[in-house]
Amino acid sequence: MLRVLQPGLLDTVQDAGRPGYQHLGINPGGVMDRVALSVANSLVGNELTEAVLELHFPATAFLFEDYAMIAISGADLGPMINDQPVPINKPLLVSRQAVLRFTRPVSGACCYLAIRHGLALTPWLGSNSTNLKANAGGFMGRSLHKNDVLPFRQSVPYNVILKKQELDELPWTADMYGLYGPADRLRITTGSAFATLDSHSQQLLTGSAFSIAPQSDRMGFRLAGPHLKRTEHQEPLSAGVTRGTIQLLPNGQLIILMADHQTTGGYPRVAHVITADQPALSQLRPRDDLRFSILSQEAAEDELWQQEQRLLFLQNACKLRLEEWLSHYGLH
Repeated sequence: MLRVLQPGLLDTVQDAGRPGYQHLGINPGGVMDRVALSVANSLVGNELTEAVLELHFPATAFLFEDYAMIAISGADLGPMINDQPVPINKPLLVSRQAVLRFTRPVSGACCYLAIRHGLALTPWLGSNSTNLKANAGGFMGRSLHKNDVLPFRQSVPYNVILKKQELDELPWTADMYGLYGPADRLRITTGSAFATLDSHSQQLLTGSAFSIAPQSDRMGFRLAGPHLKRTEHQEPLSAGVTRGTIQLLPNGQLIILMADHQTTGGYPRVAHVITADQPALSQLRPRDDLRFSILSQEAAEDELWQQEQRLLFLQNACKLRLEEWLSHYGLH
C-alpha cells in the first residue's frame, strides 16, 4: 500500500485515457505525457497503459507501507527516498516504511510514478484515469489527499532481495533517445481554419516565438505571442476537437487543447500539434518558449509510427532484463 503523507498541487491517478465517449460529452482524459507513461510502466514490467500517479511540483510525498518495485519517468522533480537522491527512468526496489519525496523542479512539468503490478482500482468506463469534472475514475474520482491509502494490486516479497537495505537500483536505465521531439520546435499540421488566417498571420504562426501562459492547465495551454487575424469574421460551427488542436481565441491568441480538453469547440481550429510531439509539449512549463513548423499528414503519421516502435522495443528489452533479473531470486 502507498500512503499520502503530504498532498501535492494537483496529483491524480491517470492511465492512457478512455476514448470512445466524446459523443456523450466525456473526454478521453488520461496522462499528459503518454511517452513517460509507457517508459515508467515498461521499467517495472507493466502493460504500457497501466495506471500511474501523475505528479506536479510541489508533488505528493508518499509512505510505502509495503515493499515495492517502482519507476519514475517524465519530469525530474528531484526525487528522494529516505533523503537519498534517486534517478528517474530506472527501476527501483523500495523497502517498507520508506518515504518518497520530490524536492525541486529540475526539468519538465509532469512526473509519473509506476508501481509493478499496478494499483487496485475500480475502472470507470474501462479506464482508471481520474475525471475531476465527473468526480469519477482514478482514486475516488479526485486528486490525492493527506492520508489517502492506495492499495497495490499484488504484494511481492522484495525483502528477499533488499534484505536490510532501504533502496536498491536495478542495473539498467531506459534509453530515452528519440522518444521526444524538440520541445521548443513543435511540429503541426494545418487545421480547417488555417486558410482563413491572413497571409501575415500565417507567417507569424510559423515564424514567431510563443510562450506558455501561466493560466495553462490540463485542459489547455494558453499561448502568449503575436496577435493573429483572420480574413473572415464569421465564427465556425461548434465541432469535435481533440488533444493537440490549436484554436484561435477572440483576442487573437492561441490555445492548445490538452488531456482534459472539452469534447467540442467553436473557436477556429488553425492547426494541430502532431501526436508524436504532444509528450514534449506536455513537459513545457509556464513562460517556456516554443515555435511551430508545419509538417505533412504523411510525415506526422511516420513520426508517430517510429515513436511507437521505439516504445515497443523499450518495453520488450525491459521485460527480458526484468524477467532474467527476478528469476535469480525466484521471483516473477
